[in-house]
Amino acid sequence: MFYHLLKYVLLGPLLRLVFRPRIEGLDHVPPSGAAIVAGNHLSFSDHFLMPAVLKRRITFLAKAEYFTGPGLKGRLTAAFFRSAGQIPVDRSGKEAGRAAIREGLGVLGRDELLGIYPEGTRSHDGRLYKGKVGVAVMALTAGVPVVPCAMIGTFEAQPPGRRLPRVRPVAIRFGAPLDFSRYAGMEHEKTVLRAVTDEIMYAIMALSGQEYVDRYAADVKAEEEKKAARGRRFPRMPLG
Repeated sequence: MFYHLLKYVLLGPLLRLVFRPRIEGLDHVPPSGAAIVAGNHLSFSDHFLMPAVLKRRITFLAKAEYFTGPGLKGRLTAAFFRSAGQIPVDRSGKEAGRAAIREGLGVLGRDELLGIYPEGTRSHDGRLYKGKVGVAVMALTAGVPVVPCAMIGTFEAQPPGRRLPRVRPVAIRFGAPLDFSRYAGMEHEKTVLRAVTDEIMYAIMALSGQEYVDRYAADVKAEEEKKAARGRRFPRMPLG
């Protein structure tokens, strides 16, 4: 009930007013049955924009930090995500990855839409990064299609660190469903999982027009933060 209240009364109309989203390819999303919608992740706003434009309810695997924040703000954020039907996922370690896959398969087992960001985290610079293979494991295990989705303009509207989004139009593009039935029964083959994930990421790149980086976003982000911290500790002295 709260999900529909958010979508049709409280949040949905506000998002449409602020972002004026242009929707392309919405007919590619299956009207019924289980499917995965795999998208790029550029902004905190992505969590709300895609559900607002879809005709069906979609459940996202959301990072656990949204459910464990301190203070009143943390409790309100957790309540919001739970009420909207989002599932917390601990992103640390292999067992956490298995738990996320189990949760995702549970959603698909109920013939629902599952939303996932294969990059595993928001892009910190607007580029598209290497996808993690969990999306391939779920697609092959459940035998469901994957609909690629591209959020365009949300990075400029609300880049990481910006609390309130800028008022500007964005676009949301859905591509034709990707069928991986040719790999049925091969969900434990590492090379197959990598090939499936790369195909999904290529489809997202073709829709979004982003520059692709064949590295995990979390690794690149950690390296850049480490360099920045080192620069603060040892600032370069002016010559002369």
